[in-house]
Amino acid sequence: MADQISGIFLLGLGPGDPNLLTRQAWQILQTAPEIYLRTHLHPTVAGFPPTLQVHSFDHLYDQSESFEQVYEKIVVQVLALGRRPQGVIYAVPGHPFVAEATSPEIAKRARQEGLAVQVIEGLSFLEPVFTALHIDPLPCIVLVDALDVARAHIPPFGPDVPALVAQVYSRDLASDVKLTLMEVYPDDHPIQLVHAAGSAQGRVENLVLYELDRSTEIGLLTTLYVPPLGKATSFEAFQEVIAHLRAPEGCPWDREQTHQTLRSYLLEETYEALAALDSDAASFP
Repeated sequence: MADQISGIFLLGLGPGDPNLLTRQAWQILQTAPEIYLRTHLHPTVAGFPPTLQVHSFDHLYDQSESFEQVYEKIVVQVLALGRRPQGVIYAVPGHPFVAEATSPEIAKRARQEGLAVQVIEGLSFLEPVFTALHIDPLPCIVLVDALDVARAHIPPFGPDVPALVAQVYSRDLASDVKLTLMEVYPDDHPIQLVHAAGSAQGRVENLVLYELDRSTEIGLLTTLYVPPLGKATSFEAFQEVIAHLRAPEGCPWDREQTHQTLRSYLLEETYEALAALDSDAASFP
């Protein structure tokens, strides 16, 4: 297998247990002389064959100001390694195209310049997380990155669907995620932290939202599960109600309304809203 390597191999290391490596990935690891890792901080690395020379890009995390800079440097260096006659094997945790910023960009740029790319599939963190939580992701679970949630002012998903917040790697990040979620969810909304799913250390921690950043077990392999707040609690659910009322099988009265016919009702509701504001009412009628 090592003699056949040319171009770029993007290899998935699975969720953490070396036993969960694919057979194809294990065969490559056994015969390849060297491998480059985005990070060596992954449990699967401990199960590598002793003859494999291991390099990692961990030093770039200390040299860069942002993850975006780290990923760009990794992409550039892997492409340079891939241009060598012997090519390169670049390995990432989980699956190369699941919650992984570098592999898709490497594949895109490599194909643009005519470099061969082969993807060695790996079990992602998602399947073990679903197993740990005993849930089926269908029909509408949302997968978001913790950094994207932390940067937002409100959650980037509707509260009436379950959500997985991936890569909650530190308590500081968990705190920022918590503050964003608390803009919509109550402080005591139940949540679950899944730590090291797919490894011998895997476990589920049951908490409420305000406790999120108090967990002492948060680390590089932590995923947050946010159960739905309830049915019809999102703007999309409101849109669905309106669309249903206006649909052929909906309400005949609603289908007949126009902007002009609704004018008197708009004025009535506006007066009621103003009256509530003037009386300092806790809620509108």
